[in-house]
Amino acid sequence: MLYNGCLKFTNLAKAAIQQKNIEEKNKYILKAQNIIQELMVTLNMDLDVSKNMMSLYDYIHHQLIQANIKNDIAALEEVEEFVTEFRDTWKQVIQLNRQQQYGVQGGKA
Repeated sequence: MLYNGCLKFTNLAKAAIQQKNIEEKNKYILKAQNIIQELMVTLNMDLDVSKNMMSLYDYIHHQLIQANIKNDIAALEEVEEFVTEFRDTWKQVIQLNRQQQYGVQGGKA
């Protein structure tokens, strides 16, 4: 849900840039930044994968700042690519996990 929210706000920010509505652009980019920051603080830094994700989230956060400063739609599109990939990967993980759970439970019944 956080990833979808981030995508929603980056899309709204792009539209605001195109409409030259700086106040709206700023508002939506800040919302996207807050989501990325929330994802960062929830990482379990004892895991190697979390350290890698932290680097990626940090880069995304940086790109959001640059997009806000420079009205850079390309930076927002790059953020969207990363966030879409993360969201889709999590969907696959959840789907595989459910398949394994139901497959195991189905075998026992």
